[in-house]
Amino acid sequence: MASDHDDDVPSLSRLLLLTADVFPPLAATTRADFAVRTRAGGSHSANEDHYLIMRLGRNQEALFTSLPGELVPRFDEYAYAMVVADGMGAVGELASRLAIAALVELAVRFGEWRVRVDDTITDDIINKIKTFYRRIDGAMVQANRSGGAAPLHTTLTATVSGGRDLFFAHVGHSRAYLLRDASLMQLTRDHTHMIRRDAVRAPLVDLTRSASDQHHILTDALGAGVIDPAIDIERLTLADRDVVMLCTNGLTDVVGDQTIAEILASNRPVGDQAAALVALAEQAGATDDVTVVLARYHVPE
Repeated sequence: MASDHDDDVPSLSRLLLLTADVFPPLAATTRADFAVRTRAGGSHSANEDHYLIMRLGRNQEALFTSLPGELVPRFDEYAYAMVVADGMGAVGELASRLAIAALVELAVRFGEWRVRVDDTITDDIINKIKTFYRRIDGAMVQANRSGGAAPLHTTLTATVSGGRDLFFAHVGHSRAYLLRDASLMQLTRDHTHMIRRDAVRAPLVDLTRSASDQHHILTDALGAGVIDPAIDIERLTLADRDVVMLCTNGLTDVVGDQTIAEILASNRPVGDQAAALVALAEQAGATDDVTVVLARYHVPE
């Protein structure tokens, strides 16, 4: 005789199927190809840029169960993070290295490792990233005020993606770009004030003497001592074949956006694209350090 509970089975199956349709695990199926190329500038004895590409994971694996294996499948899904930092001054290499290391440490200690994103947690993610940036800035400002040999100043530009969602955060004059359908978009804005001979300088934080970029005055950088420095954080939705590039200003000072777009729009592997961009910067006589971090995303329909 059939159990009274048998009537629950069809409805439970329909519920599970509906849940799968409404909440597709895009973080399990979205993947990316990554590449990095970097070189020290002609005016530097050491490369003051640092970078990081990281994969963050969530997985499920049954160790012991009486259920058939197909009912408890192994499941893995990932988020991806990219970071680039351009240190300035006598200890620029140290500043950029410490900034990225601190960001990783904060993520390990306080990150919630969310690899799926929806509108209900977007504000939490943005606030968490902003908090991380401010804590790094505060630590550098405190170290600078303690009277070290030289001040710690650095840019910090980062992206983190889960499924179709990508967040980018930024302080300084490194940049993040998005190439979609052969069109290049600059995601970040430079925190700089162009120096003009006929201009009266505004009361900005002048980091030019400690920066390798002599064409700009930075208005914001981590460790600069600016009260509540500008931290740009935005969210966007990725499309299949999108290319995201992080780079230091050693590239953009000497290579134009049109040339960058042409290289990123090619069908070459991302490693070849990154190498081509760095080579172009070198050929153009770049005196600053050049770092290019690339990701080409493969997003299921």
